[in-house]
Amino acid sequence: MTLKQLEYVVKAAEKNSVTEAAKELFIAQPSLTSAIHELEEELGITIFYRSKRGIEPTKDGDEFLGYARQVLEQTNLITERYTGKTVGKQKFCISSQHYSFVIEAFVALLKSYHGDKYEFHMRETQTYKIIEDVSHLRSEIGVLYLNRFNESIIKKTIKDNGLVFHSLFTAKPHVFIGKNNPLVEKESIMLEDLKPYPRLSYEQGSHNSFYFSEEILSTADSDKDIVVCDRATLFNLLVGLNGYTICSGVISEELNGSNIIAKPLDVDDYMEIGYILPSGIRPSLFTAKFIDNLKKTTAF
Repeated sequence: MTLKQLEYVVKAAEKNSVTEAAKELFIAQPSLTSAIHELEEELGITIFYRSKRGIEPTKDGDEFLGYARQVLEQTNLITERYTGKTVGKQKFCISSQHYSFVIEAFVALLKSYHGDKYEFHMRETQTYKIIEDVSHLRSEIGVLYLNRFNESIIKKTIKDNGLVFHSLFTAKPHVFIGKNNPLVEKESIMLEDLKPYPRLSYEQGSHNSFYFSEEILSTADSDKDIVVCDRATLFNLLVGLNGYTICSGVISEELNGSNIIAKPLDVDDYMEIGYILPSGIRPSLFTAKFIDNLKKTTAF
C-alpha cells in the first residue's frame, strides 16, 4: 500500500467516477483502475461498486476511505510543519447537534489556522448521523448530549459503533423563546406554561426515535408540533410564531443576535453534552485544537 494509492482511491470517491478522477490526477484510466484493484487485492476487500451514478463505496470501502483520508491529512500536516509547504487543501470535518458553542469553537479553529488552502466541514445534522459520520471517519469528531432518558440507548449505539463519549459539561434544561414571547417575563418556566405555544424540534430522519431526539422531554404531550431541519428556520419560527424549543440554554448572542432568550425550565432533568471520538485512534492536531476550543467556549 502506498500514499499514491490512497490518493487515487480518495480522488475516485470524491468524483464518483474513475474516468473523472483519472483526468484530475493526470493519469490514464486503466492505470488508476489497476491501482485500485491492486489495493483491493492486497487488503482483501472491495472498495467500490458500480451504480447508475458512477462508483459508490462499499461498506468496507466507506470505512477504508475514512482511514485513507486521515493518513493523507496527517501526511500533509507533517509536510507543512517541516517544509513550510502546503500540500493541497487541509480538510477537517465535524458533525454535531445544533449548538452555538460548537460554531464558536469551529470559528476559533478557522481563525487559528493560517494555511492558504483548506476545506473544513461543519455538519449540523441528525443524532444517528453524527454517530455514523464519526464511526465511518467521515467526521473526526461528533458533539451530542445524553440524559436520563436516552443515555442507555445512545451509549450502547456509540459503543457498538466503536466510539467513545467524552463529557464536556452538564446543563440544566432551558427553553429558547423569542424576546417578545409573553413567557419572557418569567424567571423560570414550567411545562404547563408551554402548552399554548408551538413546540419546535429537529427532524431526525429514518432514526426518528424519541431516544435520538435532539430535544429532551420529546415524549411530553404537545398539541402544536413543528419539525424543522436547520437552526435558522427554527430560530425564525421561535420569533415569528412565539414558539419554543427545549435545550441546554447555551447560546452565543454574538453569533445568533439578541432575539432569542434562554429561560430555565423547571423540571428534574439534565443534559450531559460531550463529544464522541473513534476508539483507539489518536485525535489529529485539528481535532485536539477543536476539543480545546470546545472546552474554552463551555467554561462557565
